[in-house]
Amino acid sequence: MVRWFTAGESHGEGLIIIVEGIPAGLPLGEEYIATHLARRQKGYGRGGRMLIEQDHAHIMSGVRHGQTLGSPIGMTLENKDWANWREAMAVEPVDNPDPDWKGRRITRIRPGHADLPGAMKYGFDDVRNVLERASARETAARVAAGAVAMRLLEEFGIRMRSHVISIGGVFASPQEADTIDWQAVEDSPVRCADPEAAERMVAEIDAAKEAGDTTGGTVEVIAENVPIGLGSHVHWDRKIDGRVAQALMSINAVKAVSIGPGWDIVNQRGSQVQDVIEPVTDPDHPWQRKTNRMGGTEGGMTDGMPLVARFAIKPIATMTNPLPSVDLDTGEIVQAHYERSDVCQVPPAGVIGEAMVALVLVDAFMEKFGGDSVQETRRNYEGYLKTVGPRKLYQ
Repeated sequence: MVRWFTAGESHGEGLIIIVEGIPAGLPLGEEYIATHLARRQKGYGRGGRMLIEQDHAHIMSGVRHGQTLGSPIGMTLENKDWANWREAMAVEPVDNPDPDWKGRRITRIRPGHADLPGAMKYGFDDVRNVLERASARETAARVAAGAVAMRLLEEFGIRMRSHVISIGGVFASPQEADTIDWQAVEDSPVRCADPEAAERMVAEIDAAKEAGDTTGGTVEVIAENVPIGLGSHVHWDRKIDGRVAQALMSINAVKAVSIGPGWDIVNQRGSQVQDVIEPVTDPDHPWQRKTNRMGGTEGGMTDGMPLVARFAIKPIATMTNPLPSVDLDTGEIVQAHYERSDVCQVPPAGVIGEAMVALVLVDAFMEKFGGDSVQETRRNYEGYLKTVGPRKLYQ
């Protein structure tokens, strides 16, 4: 079982990450994690925070001489902006604060954010106590944890990809995963595989920024070379597609998830959407499909095809041209609070989505194959692959 936890506030001293359940003997270093953190910081439409932070996760435990020990991996990720928030986010009480300081109470509630339900649930009279943890800054910690998961999955040939499908009303032309130029996606300012659509996406972001508004979109995450049989049909909470959906829905501002094309196929007939199984001609690659409309899952388990998940991000709630709202103290009409923010979070969301899917897959992978060391896990995995095929030939 792989578990992970994060702690920390957006403008606090930093973020804390713990990943537990990674077997011993996995090569892992800070630079590998930093590569994925740098990918998260890119993307057209990001705010000024990305000019301040240079995210680097410092490994404090669970790794020795470049290899995991099997014990919990502990990491810290510094918030460089904390230097400007030391008093406002101080742990100890602050006496006689300046009325203009950053720590003044926030009572102007933002529609669409965690402000109102969080303040009501925890009894706060200052929305700062909610927005700091509800901030998308926490996703940097998720990407650090997800990088550890990806490193283990890579040992078994599983690779994570992502690309942007739409921003605002601009959609990329449909492409099959095996035809996408993934380096071009990494180089694209909006992480889109369609260069012409990418230009129009940039223009859409510019228009939203000019209007003091924000824009959302959709992202596709693809996990390649996933073995058949991760997850289970026997209990609701072990179904792999349910676990992936929950993980992606937990990302800030995500409002919809589908496995594979999802909503695109619900109005078609069954004969048009099932993935036909082809005859076994290659003993090393049994159970191939002509299509992957199910997104790589059947009955709550991976089916041997690439696992594909799509998710939609709403336009984020913090706008330079704020919406009308109410005051937390009086209930009277005010303009919503503005906290420095992005115009569009869709491009970096793909990197976060990769991390979340990787964390689900690595948990299911270790649940299936176990092992206290990578070598033991590999023996279990390779032994399983020898049984995956037509029963009279592979048992």
